[in-house]
Amino acid sequence: MNINVRILTKSVAQQYAFKRIVTFSTKPTQQAAAAAVPQQQEVTGPTVRKPIVPAHYRFVYPEFLPDPKVEWRNAVREKLERLDMLDRRRQIELPEFYVGSILAVTSSDPHAAGKTSRFVGICIHRERCGLRARFILRNVIDHQGIEVVYELYDPTIQKVEVLRLEKRLDDSLFYLRDALPEFSTFDENMEAEPLEEGAPVPINDIKVVLRPRPWLERWERQNLLGVANIEQYIKDKHRKSAEKVQKPWEKYDLMKQYRATIPEEEQKEIFAEVHTELHTLELQRKRNKRKRTFVKPKHLA
Repeated sequence: MNINVRILTKSVAQQYAFKRIVTFSTKPTQQAAAAAVPQQQEVTGPTVRKPIVPAHYRFVYPEFLPDPKVEWRNAVREKLERLDMLDRRRQIELPEFYVGSILAVTSSDPHAAGKTSRFVGICIHRERCGLRARFILRNVIDHQGIEVVYELYDPTIQKVEVLRLEKRLDDSLFYLRDALPEFSTFDENMEAEPLEEGAPVPINDIKVVLRPRPWLERWERQNLLGVANIEQYIKDKHRKSAEKVQKPWEKYDLMKQYRATIPEEEQKEIFAEVHTELHTLELQRKRNKRKRTFVKPKHLA
């Protein structure tokens, strides 16, 4: 009896109960729903930081850049050569130098008295790339001009010393062959002139004096900045012939510049590959330099 009354009372209450009118939405907003649901953290690997390659690397290590000519390019060979160049730099210190710097190179010589020979001279040219990179040193010894061509990564080279680190106004100093001897004469016992760490490389603006004609090349056609008296020995016929072969518009030729150089994006990619190892070798060289400069006192106080 009690059960039937309860069921009847509940049904009557549901029939006559008024409905609640809601004038707003009870659904959560998108921002609230996103805040309520915990965000799933994406599982990613460790972030790889790209090395920041200094801008001066393309001047300090120009041999790491491949030849810009397409017909001589080979990506596999270039990569293997860079690995061999890094291995060679781990064995011997190859310092920074430019055209115009004075170097002393010690190399093995089976015909010398001590099985080694040391040559001091000014760098007049740098060329080629990769393992074939080479430079030329010039010095005047006993009134005779002597030039030695060194392969930069030649295994017979035992030591390369920079006696004076500097640059010249021109990219090549072949005109020293026609200049007076005093501009190419350097003492074989010359001591190294240290340069403060972090200081910019000085530019030597000296202008050499050429001897009278005939010359090995027509220097009046090359727009040289490091020659003082080039106008003294040329005549009107030389000037007219030089004007005929001049091509001043080539400095605006972007395609010629593109073919003769490596694009900046490719330079960054190449140096990013070897930057870590080169930076480690630079730090090791600086530590060794500090050790050499420290003199241990003989008597303690």
